[in-house]
Amino acid sequence: MITVHKVSKIFNTKTVLRNISFHVCTGEIVCLLGPSGAGKTTLLRLITGALKADTGEITIGQTKVPSAKLHSQIGLMPQNHALYTDLTGLENLMFFGNLHGLERTYLAQRAHDTLSKLGLLTDKDKLVQKYSGGMKKRLSLAITLLHNPRYLFLDEPTVGIDPILRQSVWYQLHRLRDSGVSLIVTTHVADEAINCDRIGLLNQGTMVVFDKTENIMKRAPRGNIEDLFFTGSTRIQ
Repeated sequence: MITVHKVSKIFNTKTVLRNISFHVCTGEIVCLLGPSGAGKTTLLRLITGALKADTGEITIGQTKVPSAKLHSQIGLMPQNHALYTDLTGLENLMFFGNLHGLERTYLAQRAHDTLSKLGLLTDKDKLVQKYSGGMKKRLSLAITLLHNPRYLFLDEPTVGIDPILRQSVWYQLHRLRDSGVSLIVTTHVADEAINCDRIGLLNQGTMVVFDKTENIMKRAPRGNIEDLFFTGSTRIQ
């Protein structure tokens, strides 16, 4: 389980996250939904240990964040890709797999399987500089999945991907969830959030609503989740 308890973050004198609490169960996808600047990316960075919270506590399993013990268990897909464009897709996977210390024979098979699942196998020997935006997004996801993490953190994973490939990505995420992986996915698109088990609505650094997706859908005016941003004084627990 991932637990976030009363977490706040201040940059200079600006509070970007205020008293955030929620948890993610084993084998569950939680969506952090909110507009740009809501604090979604900062919250992911806190949970993965890239930043330290000013107040509150975060635990993954039984381990407090930040902790080097968690590196092998965590997969983080940033919003902006960190790919080597002068390498091929396969070479990128092999490079990052080596950083994780994966045995070479296993890594080669794992890279093949992951590229295949994300529809990139036929482009594995193409330089990444020749990849489309959507292909780079899928390659970033492939790298994130390479070492079989138990906890996945995906920042806007389907931005720039066409509807058919988006459906394929969500199929893979649901398979990971069903295998016991815990996932947190950020998005600013309400239609994406319904693919998740629970939704947390973030706005101006505050968790406006956090509940099961079906409960939020019932509570949303006219079925429009985004309307809850304007009725945030009524919290759903």
